[in-house]
Amino acid sequence: MRNLNRVDLTVLGQPPVERADAARSRRTLLAAARVLLAEHGVTALSMDRLASEAGVGVGTVYRRFSDRGGLAFALLDNEEQRFQEAFMSGPPPLGPGAPPVARIRAFLHAFVDRLDVEADLHALGEARNATARYQVGAYQTNRTHLRTLLAQADAKVGADFAAESLLAMLSGGLFIHYRRERGLTVEQIKSNLDQLLDCLVDRCTG
Repeated sequence: MRNLNRVDLTVLGQPPVERADAARSRRTLLAAARVLLAEHGVTALSMDRLASEAGVGVGTVYRRFSDRGGLAFALLDNEEQRFQEAFMSGPPPLGPGAPPVARIRAFLHAFVDRLDVEADLHALGEARNATARYQVGAYQTNRTHLRTLLAQADAKVGADFAAESLLAMLSGGLFIHYRRERGLTVEQIKSNLDQLLDCLVDRCTG
């Protein structure tokens, strides 16, 4: 039986299977993009600058990633896959073996830790268009995972709506707002997510 919790992680706008030469080209471009990101930050991730860094025509960059948002999602892909493997088959409490609420809490905390490093890339990808975030395979996997655990935890609102509500709090843009504009610490953000989760599973304390 197919695992309904698993959704293959694909980059928005990219074909599911690439020819060997196309895959090599994509890896080369991503390696160059990581250099730009490490040395100059997310603002350096222009299509023209990446083409220059990689020594290719700018048309090649657009064919691989379509735009800066597509490039951002592609740069996140490896970490997304590692994260998926951790909550699908890793040790508890993030992986199987812990109660559903404990697994959801571990998921939220691990995602916040990721955002503390990757928020700019998430925000860049999310800004691609109004629904870009929801079209990416990683988001769909996360939603299905949370929806399943919330149903197991007897969430007091619909599991699908509850899952979307939690994921809404994990957008790159919102994280940047909380951390850089409102000055919240990572631990404060995690604590607020814990309170939201408690209310969704009828454990509100105040």
